[in-house]
Amino acid sequence: MQLNAIFPTRDIGSDPAKIRDWAQAAEDLGYAYIEVPDHVFGATARDGWTPLYNETDPFHETFTTLTFLAAATKTIKLSSGVLILPQRQTGVVAKQAAEVDILSGGRLRLGIGVGWNHVEYASLDSEWKTRGARQGEQVEVLRKLWTEDLVTYLGRFHDLHEVNIVPAPVQRPIPIWFGGSSDAVVKRAARLGDGWMPIIPPDEQAEAKLADLRGHLKSFGRDPEAFGLEGWLRMNEADPQRWAEAADGWRRLGAQMVMLYPMYRIPTFDEQIETLRRFKDVAGG
Repeated sequence: MQLNAIFPTRDIGSDPAKIRDWAQAAEDLGYAYIEVPDHVFGATARDGWTPLYNETDPFHETFTTLTFLAAATKTIKLSSGVLILPQRQTGVVAKQAAEVDILSGGRLRLGIGVGWNHVEYASLDSEWKTRGARQGEQVEVLRKLWTEDLVTYLGRFHDLHEVNIVPAPVQRPIPIWFGGSSDAVVKRAARLGDGWMPIIPPDEQAEAKLADLRGHLKSFGRDPEAFGLEGWLRMNEADPQRWAEAADGWRRLGAQMVMLYPMYRIPTFDEQIETLRRFKDVAGG
């Protein structure tokens, strides 16, 4: 089972040398992917709503960070983890992702989600209530733009007539993996995705979700064995024993990959590197 590294966007700071050194450390330790989180805006709490991340949490911009990481590394693969796709223009995402794929030599995976922050949606002039339907249509359009010479597409959210993305990405198409664990997301991932990245413990709920996923894959005529699975280990404290237990749980459930997803802060660069080392030690068996 491969291990992936979440880019420590809230704690790495703004020194390009440290960002480079962290990425190269992840590569040297044998991590399979670096995944860069996504939020455009921080937001304050309001009207009884408290954001998971607020106005004090830094988030480096996803695509430009992925491009920098592509230049700083040689072989480690790169992913958004996850890009809130319905907040963005589909054509711009297609262009940005294609460029990262080109500059990385074909190392990009596009991880996508629908998000939880309605304030961010409103601030970006994006529709909150239709985000799931829009995401599904966006995936169809992205694949067309990455694989066809000229694209014509008329849907609920897109009206394209003989347009294209030039230069094209190395991967045609770039793999798309879905984050999230709602029933609608699981079904959408089975219909359209190359893989699924649930942020849930490897327990009975995960087993039930995986059974649903495999059932949907079969109903859509897709091979469950060819579909990817990455467990995200959301942790509230630095507890290597719990990391190992969660990784083993996802291994038993058939995940090809796991990623430690700290919800706690890791304030120093040395601690960020040590976290990479410790997770590799306890989960890499």
